[in-house]
Amino acid sequence: MMVGQLQLSSHSLDNLPVRDKIIKIIHSALKAVDPYTAVGRMLRLENRTLWIADKCYRLDEFRHIWVIGAGKAGFPMTQAIVDLLAEWNPRGCVIVKEGHAPVNQLGNEILIREAGHPIPDQRGVEATQEIIRLLKHVQDNDLVLCLISGGGSALFTAPAGGLSLQDLRQTTELLLKCGANIVELNQVRKHLDIVKGGGVAKLIFPGQAVSLILSDVLGDALDIIASGPTVPDPSNYQDAYNILARYELIDQAPVNVIQRLELGMDGQLAETGKPGEACFDNMANYIVGSNYLAAQAACTAAQEAGLNTMLLTTYLQGEARQAGQFMVSVIKQVATSKQPIKPPGVIIAGGETTVTVHGDGLGGRNLELALGAVQGLSGLKDVCLVTFATDGGDGPTDAAGAVVTGDTLRRALEVGLLPEVYLKQNNSYQFFAALDDLLRPGPTLTNVNDLCFAFAW
Repeated sequence: MMVGQLQLSSHSLDNLPVRDKIIKIIHSALKAVDPYTAVGRMLRLENRTLWIADKCYRLDEFRHIWVIGAGKAGFPMTQAIVDLLAEWNPRGCVIVKEGHAPVNQLGNEILIREAGHPIPDQRGVEATQEIIRLLKHVQDNDLVLCLISGGGSALFTAPAGGLSLQDLRQTTELLLKCGANIVELNQVRKHLDIVKGGGVAKLIFPGQAVSLILSDVLGDALDIIASGPTVPDPSNYQDAYNILARYELIDQAPVNVIQRLELGMDGQLAETGKPGEACFDNMANYIVGSNYLAAQAACTAAQEAGLNTMLLTTYLQGEARQAGQFMVSVIKQVATSKQPIKPPGVIIAGGETTVTVHGDGLGGRNLELALGAVQGLSGLKDVCLVTFATDGGDGPTDAAGAVVTGDTLRRALEVGLLPEVYLKQNNSYQFFAALDDLLRPGPTLTNVNDLCFAFAW
C-alpha cells in the first residue's frame, strides 16, 4: 500500500483549519494496518526456519510452499511472503478485488486473480476453482500459507452442489439490501459454498497450514472474516435458514437455496467444518491487523497533532443513518459542554454499520452515516464529521466516505439538495458528489472496516 501517495480532498475538507491534521490522522490509521507491514510483523526468518508468532517451520523439510488467499489486501500480503521466502519459490493463487492488482503474478509462480465485490462474479468462481485444483496436490509434507482479508467472502466463491453463481448472487443482494449485518450474511454464505466455513481447511488436510488474517469484522471473529475458510464454523443450516426467515426472505430467495438449507436441516447434507475435526489440527490462524489497531494509531497521531483524543468504540454498528445521528450527539456534547474531551479534539469510532435499502440510489454505509448527520450538525461552528472506509471504497462506490460540517446543510439547500429526500432514495453518493465533499483516495489495498472521526476545535 502506498500510504504516502494517498490523496484526500473535498470542498469542506480543504477549507478546514484542521485539514492537515485530519489527513495525517487518516494516513496514520492506514499505515498501521498496511498489509505488507502487518504480515512482516508476524513472520520472522532465522536460519532457514520460519517463525510465525510462537510456531516454527523448518522450510527445507517441506516439499512445497503454497500461497493461497482472497481479499482486498491480498496483493501486498502476498508481496510480503514473496519477498521473505523467494528462495523457496512459493507457488499458488490469490484473489483480489478488481482494481487491486498492479500485476497478475508475484514471484515466479503465484498468480493474482481479480474478481467482483461485493457481489460475486464468474471470475471469482473460476479463480476459486484454480485454488481448489491447486490444493488437490497438497501433501502432508507441504506448507500452505493462507492470506485472508476483508472482501474474501465475495471473491472466494465456490457454489455448493445444486447451486449456481446466480443463486449466490441473488441471495447476497437480498441480504445486503435488507440490512443484514456481516455476521448474518456470512452465516448464510457458509452454508451455500464449499470453501467457506472451514472448507479450505478440509481441502488442505493433511498438509500443514497457517492462515494470516486481516480482520474487517467487529471483535475479529475468525469464523466471520471472509466467512471463515480456515476455521471451524459454530453455525448450522438452521441458523442460516432462520436468518432468511427473520428478514422475510424465504419467498424471495432462490428456490435452490431454500431447498439446500432444508436438506441440511434434515441431516441430508454434510455440515460445515466443526470444532474437533482433524483438518483443524494442522491449521494455525493469526490476526495480523484490525480496526482496533487502526483506531489506536489514529488516536496516537491525533495526540501528536495537539488534539485531545478519545477512542469511543470499535463496535459502532446498527443503521448507518442512525449512527450518524449518534455521532452528531457526540460532537454537540464536546462543542457545548467540553465533555468527554475538550476542544480542540477528536473522538474516534470504528466498526461497521448497515444500510436497509429502500431506494434505488447509490451509496454505502459510510456515506449514509455522513448524510444522516447533515441536519443535526447544521449551524454548529468549528466542528466536522469525517467518515472513512479503510479499503478506500464505500460499498459499490469509488468514495471512501465524506466530510460534513455545520455549513453542509446550508450549501445543500442553496443548490436544491434535501438530505431527507436523498436518505429516502439511499442516494448519499450523489448528495455529497454535488457538494464536492466525497473522499476519493482510491484503493488503499487494506481493509479493516470503517473509521469515523468527530472533530471540534
